[in-house]
Amino acid sequence: MNASQQAQPLPFLAQVKPYVPGEAPKAGGGRTFKLASNENPLGPSPAAMAAAQAALAQADIYPDGAARDLKAAISRRFGLDPARIVTGAGSDEIFLLLARAYLAPGDESVSTEHAFAIYAMVAQQQGAQVVIARERDLTADVDTILACVTPRTKVVWLANPNNPTGTYLPYPEIKRLHAGLPPDVLLLLDGAYAEFVRRNDYAAGVELASESDNVIVTRTFSKLYGLAGLRVGWGYAPRHVAEALERVRMPFNVSLPAQAAAIAALEDDAFVQTSLDHNDRELARLIAELRTMGLETPDSVGNFAVPRFADAATAAAALAFLKTRGVTVRGLVAYGMADRLRVSVGTGDGVDAVLAGLRAFLGGR
Repeated sequence: MNASQQAQPLPFLAQVKPYVPGEAPKAGGGRTFKLASNENPLGPSPAAMAAAQAALAQADIYPDGAARDLKAAISRRFGLDPARIVTGAGSDEIFLLLARAYLAPGDESVSTEHAFAIYAMVAQQQGAQVVIARERDLTADVDTILACVTPRTKVVWLANPNNPTGTYLPYPEIKRLHAGLPPDVLLLLDGAYAEFVRRNDYAAGVELASESDNVIVTRTFSKLYGLAGLRVGWGYAPRHVAEALERVRMPFNVSLPAQAAAIAALEDDAFVQTSLDHNDRELARLIAELRTMGLETPDSVGNFAVPRFADAATAAAALAFLKTRGVTVRGLVAYGMADRLRVSVGTGDGVDAVLAGLRAFLGGR
């Protein structure tokens, strides 16, 4: 059978590049550190782990497809209308649902130059055109984004803070962006790293989503709450958008242990504070030491740093060298930043390991 006789996928899927996650170190003789995926180095809340384990006793029962208890917990924590909350297998799935509900071949979606790769992926899976708004100093630029909007634009995606740059837009700029969009264009504000931001001019945008008909805010339990392996996230949207997403959502999309763990994680204030304190301390140390080595490293409001090397070849060599020492970080070639690496905040020992590895690498050149 030749290729012309085989079943053919939709032609626009040829442009989709599968997502490549951060690499875990290969097991060897010594201790390893994965600093490639911005995971919580302290792991999940013990209360969340206990709740997930307890839920496994009912593994033979389908979870509540509407995630009513989880939505109620989110509603209590943030003061939100549960009817406007959407849950997903990570916030990634909510991006997919949004694309399925609002993008079609011939439509356009706008995302920024160094945006999270999933935005382009889900748009391309729908046959929509991805329009890239250039950034300024690794930061989204409102005027450039607005200049990219055309009558064919259906969704504007913005991670705030942005991964992988660690930069953010102040809330007045977010409101200016929203004010400049046509009312039929949806603004997706991805707040995966919102909890880490310690800036007075920042807001995740939940208030804007509460007051507007075209704003959806997403959050995740994968980062601060340490539940990346359970895949659970949520979004807050206008009721008509939430209802549209429910129509394209697959049933039972968030597992029973994930729902139970997320509810418990929301209630464990002590663990959340410990995680935030750790990140504040170790991120500051990481950035300061990288700069001491002569690596240009911008301020970051997330849980990672993005040092710049002399060129792309040096960054690739540093990435490979760290692997030999049992440390993995994230290469950023796919994000248009081949001369940079993204280094997640790890445990104290993990930060020590990556810093020692980079000192050895730079000292040997």
